[in-house]
Amino acid sequence: MRLALSEAARAVERGDVPIGAVMLGPDDTLLAAAHNEREATGDPLAHAEVLALRRAAAALGGWRLDRCTLVVTLEPCAMCAGAIAQARVGRLVFGAFDERAGAVASLWDLLRDQRLPHRPEVVSAVLADECAALLREFFAARR
Repeated sequence: MRLALSEAARAVERGDVPIGAVMLGPDDTLLAAAHNEREATGDPLAHAEVLALRRAAAALGGWRLDRCTLVVTLEPCAMCAGAIAQARVGRLVFGAFDERAGAVASLWDLLRDQRLPHRPEVVSAVLADECAALLREFFAARR
C-alpha cells in the first residue's frame, strides 16, 4: 500500500485526484504502478486501477491476471470494479472506503456478486486513514 500511496502523491503533482494503484505478480513482484491521469490525459477512463491493469497485462503478455494482486488507495468505482472482474484479478486490496462511488463495499458489492463467474478475494481498509487523509487534503486545498 505504501507504493500505491506514493503513486497517489504523484497524481497530485499533475492536478489529478490522488489515487494510486500497484499490481503485484504471483510472486509479489511489482508488475505495474499507476496513478489517476484523467486530468493529465483528458481520458475519462484513466483511473489508476485501469492503467495498472493495462500495464500489468502488457508486462505479462496476457489479460488474465488471476494470480495477481491489485493494491489501490481508494475503493474502486463501478467501472474499475468491472475491469477488475473482467481481468480476473485474483486479489484486490484497497485502503479508504468511498461512500460516494465505491462499488466493492460501500454502495455496491460488485466483486462478490454470486452471479459473476470470477470473484477476487477482497481485503479492505489497509492504511485506510492515510489513504483517506491524502484525499481530504487534496479536496480541502481545492475549495
